[in-house]
Amino acid sequence: MEKALAGVRVLDLTHVQSGPSSTQILAWLGADVIKVETPGRGDVTRTQLRDLPEVDSLYFTMLNSNKRSLTLDLKSPQGKEVFIKLVGKADVLVENFGPGVVDRLGFHWEKLAELNPKLVYASIKGFGPGRYAGLKAYEVIAQAMGGSMSTTGFADGPPTATGAQIGDSGTGIHLVAAILAALYQRTVTGRGQRVHVTMQEAVLNLCRVKLRDQQRLAYGELGEYPNDTFADTVPRSGNASGGGQPGSAVRCSPGGPDDYVYLILQPVGWAKIAKLIGHPELAGDPEWRTPEARLSKLDKVFELIEAWTERRSKWEAMRKLNAVNIPCGPVLSTRELIEDPSLVVEVDHPERGRFKTVGCPLKLSDSPVDVVPAPLLGEHSSEVLAELGYSAHDVTELRTAGVV
Repeated sequence: MEKALAGVRVLDLTHVQSGPSSTQILAWLGADVIKVETPGRGDVTRTQLRDLPEVDSLYFTMLNSNKRSLTLDLKSPQGKEVFIKLVGKADVLVENFGPGVVDRLGFHWEKLAELNPKLVYASIKGFGPGRYAGLKAYEVIAQAMGGSMSTTGFADGPPTATGAQIGDSGTGIHLVAAILAALYQRTVTGRGQRVHVTMQEAVLNLCRVKLRDQQRLAYGELGEYPNDTFADTVPRSGNASGGGQPGSAVRCSPGGPDDYVYLILQPVGWAKIAKLIGHPELAGDPEWRTPEARLSKLDKVFELIEAWTERRSKWEAMRKLNAVNIPCGPVLSTRELIEDPSLVVEVDHPERGRFKTVGCPLKLSDSPVDVVPAPLLGEHSSEVLAELGYSAHDVTELRTAGVV
C-alpha cells in the first residue's frame, strides 16, 4: 500500500530535536527524507548522551528513523553544486539553524524559490521578529519564555520545566502541520512558499488556557485553582486540572514516587465517588452536594478521596474508579511505559542492536507506519548522488575532496 506522502522528497537540514522530530513524522508518513549532514561529524546528537561507545546515541536514533543520510560540505563550491541539484528535485526543505545561517551559505529564500518555484521552505527558529529575534533557544528556554514554566509547579516552589519536550518536539509537530498545509495549497496555486514556526509561539499556543485565565483574573479569583491567594498573574497551581472540572493526583499504596492516580471530579460523578470511598452521606449534604459547595473545599474533597486511594494500588484504584465511570489514570513511570508493547516499538539497529522507541502517534488506516532504523552517517550518500546523475567516478572524486 502506498504511503500518504509517497513521492514527496524532503531535504532535512535539521539537527538536535525540534527539526528532526518534524522530519521524522514526514518520513513515517512516507516522504523520502534526505538528512543532509556535515561530513565526518553529522548531527551533533549522534555523539551526545551516548550509552555505548562509538555507536550513534539513542538521542539520535530515536529522532531520525525512516530517513536517508547524505553527507555534504555546504561551504564548498562542489557541495553547493550538489545542493542546488537537490533543491531542484525537492518538495520541501526543512532547517532549524540559528538565525541567518542558511542565508550566509548563499541560499536565502529568494534564491531557493528561483531554483525551485514549487519548494516549500520550512524553518524553526527560537523567536519571531521583535525584541527576541536574534536570540538562541533551547527546550527549557522556550518553556520559560512561552508561558509554561511560570505556570508549572506548586505555589510555594520555583518555576518548573515540564518533562514533555513542548519546546522542541512540540514545535516540530506544529511545523508538520504547516508543511502539510503548504503542500496542500501548492496543489491549488502550483507554488511553494516560506513557512516559519517559532519555539516561543508553539509553547505559547500549548499554554493558551493560561492566557485564558490571565484575562479571567480581571473579574476575580480563579475558583477552580487550589491557591489561597491571587495576584495579577496566573499562579502555579500544582496538579490542578486547569480545566472546567477539578482534578488532582492522589497518593496510592505502597507510596512510591509514582504511586498516584489522577482523577477528574465531574458533577455527575460526585454521588458515585462519595459512595465508593465510604461517605455516601456527602452526596445529599448541602455542604457538599453541588460543585459550587465543593469548590471552596477542594483540598478537603481530595483528602477524603486520598484516604481511600492510599489503601489501594494505583491499578486497583483505577479499576474501581473506572467501574463507576470516574475519569482517572495512574501516573505511569518511564519504566512502565517502555515495557508496554502497545506504546513502543522495537527496532533493530545495525550497530546498536535491538532498542525501543516511540512509534508514530499519527494513525492513518491507509498509511500504516513501519519504524526502521535511523541511518548511519552518510549511509545513503552514493545512492542519493546517483539519483542526481553522478557517476561512481564522480562520487569517488567528491569523497576524495571531502565534499561528501
